[in-house]
Amino acid sequence: MGDDRGGAPVPSPQQARAQASAISSGRTAPETEVSPTSQLRTLFDRPRLSPGQRRIAQYLIENLTEAAFLSITDLADRVGVSQPSVTRFASAVGFSGYPALRERLQSIALGGRGGTPAEENGGNELQAAVDAEIENLENLRRDFADPGQVIDTGRKLAASAPLTVLGLRISVSLAEYFAYAARRVHPDVRLVTRGGSVAYDALLQSREAGGTWVLAFSLPRHAQETLNAVRVARGAGLKVALITDLALGPVVDEADITFATGTGSRLVFDSYAAPGVMCAALLQAMTDADPERTQARLEEYEQIAEQHQFFLRD
Repeated sequence: MGDDRGGAPVPSPQQARAQASAISSGRTAPETEVSPTSQLRTLFDRPRLSPGQRRIAQYLIENLTEAAFLSITDLADRVGVSQPSVTRFASAVGFSGYPALRERLQSIALGGRGGTPAEENGGNELQAAVDAEIENLENLRRDFADPGQVIDTGRKLAASAPLTVLGLRISVSLAEYFAYAARRVHPDVRLVTRGGSVAYDALLQSREAGGTWVLAFSLPRHAQETLNAVRVARGAGLKVALITDLALGPVVDEADITFATGTGSRLVFDSYAAPGVMCAALLQAMTDADPERTQARLEEYEQIAEQHQFFLRD
């Protein structure tokens, strides 16, 4: 492990952080702002929205600052639905009509509006992409003001043996990161990165082995095979925690717990700053759920790493 010069062994950085950075289950501070995205999720959280209404809701969530000022005709054209569909959507989410809904959307948009440095200073497209990710992280920070769901989910994932981590296509990278780190503190983590019958076999075997939870990733473009695999998991009796960029949709409908975090979409390929932090937060919650197991496994790993010289010395 570390150097031992007459005292206790020097802990690794991970061991030190595991001891020092436990999540506090505090309450939301009175001055904490709820992010516009979170406000819209709450506003549109209706179980019986039709597929067309879900498309409207998702468009409003993803394009709030522009969509809040669109006429009913323009909004219908952007989403690809009829004007009566927009009117029915407004009624379905509790408003007397589209004007009342638009007034509420404008209030949310203006309340959370603040020009980013790139917008104010005429920054370039790369700076705008960074600013968009900063906004995603700020929204996630607001969501973390009440970390109760993260803490509770971390406990459930930590208690599931085996724990299955599912990520297909573009979501593979985040799933691999989570599984790699989780194996340091959890005795049986099973990574599924191939869809179809391979995923089905892995999920069914996980359930037969006593697993209770799957952590699934679904990032754009959202794969049909991810939805299929999540349905197989649910059918087998597994519960599903989902990390995604969507607040609504068929994959979200199948999940027991959803963490919706924004992804960067200003460049040709998306970036995943906020989902990456979401992963780290759940990993932290898993380590907090069983501190003794965490420390024992980290200590054992450090001994093996030292013995086999896994890492360069600083």
